[in-house]
Amino acid sequence: MVSLRDCEEILMDKIGYRFIHPEYLREAMTHKSFSNEQVGATLPFNERLEFLGDAVLDLAVSETLFIQFPDLPEGEMTRIRAEVVNEKGLATVARQLEIGSCLLLGKGEDRSGGRDKDSLLADAMEALLGAVFWDVGYGAVKKIVASLFLDVIRRSARCKAGVDHKTRLQVFLQARHNRPPTYNLIRAEGPDHERQYTVEVCFDDRPIGHGTGRTKKAAEQEAAREALEKLEKA
Repeated sequence: MVSLRDCEEILMDKIGYRFIHPEYLREAMTHKSFSNEQVGATLPFNERLEFLGDAVLDLAVSETLFIQFPDLPEGEMTRIRAEVVNEKGLATVARQLEIGSCLLLGKGEDRSGGRDKDSLLADAMEALLGAVFWDVGYGAVKKIVASLFLDVIRRSARCKAGVDHKTRLQVFLQARHNRPPTYNLIRAEGPDHERQYTVEVCFDDRPIGHGTGRTKKAAEQEAAREALEKLEKA
C-alpha cells in the first residue's frame, strides 16, 4: 500500500512541481471531515486554498485563452473557460492525477466513497493550485495549468457549439417534437459549503435524464447531458 507521503511525492512528480513548503500540499489534500475528527488539535483543511485556487485557475485559463486564441470574442472565451473549470472537468483532471488516493478524509466521508466524488475531487484540484500559488506564486500555477488543461481548452475552442447541454437538448427536442423539456429539483442535500443538488429532466412527463452538481444549474446541465446521450443513441 502506498503511504500518504509517497502519494504526495507521486502527485508532485505528475504536476511537475516540488513544494518549498510541503505542508501547503498536505493542507490542500485535507478535507474538513478529517480535520473535525482530530481531537485536541486544530488541523488546517483545504477550503481556504480552494477559494484561492478557484480565482487563480480562472485567471490562468483566461490568460491562456487570451494568448492562444487572439481572435476569439469575449463571449466565446467566457464559454470555454466555463466548460474547462466546471466541477466535472476539474474532477476529470483530478482523477488523472489520482488525487483521490492522496485525500485525508473523515471516516464517514471515506466510507461513503468521498475519494471518487466529483465535488471533493474538484475542490481538491482547486486547492492544489491554490497551494502552489501560495508556495511560490502565479508563474508556477500558469505552467501547471498549461500542462494539464491546454488540450481541453483547445478541444473546447474547436467545438463552436460548445457543450451547453441544456441548449442542445432543447434544440434537439424542439426540432423533433416542437416541445421543450422540463427540469425538476429532486433533492438538495449536504451542508451549505458542500451542497449537492439532484435534478431530473423530463419530456412528456417522462424522466429522460438525471444529474447532480454543486449548483442547480450544474445539475441541470448534467441531466441534459445524460438525456442527450440516451436520445442520440436511440
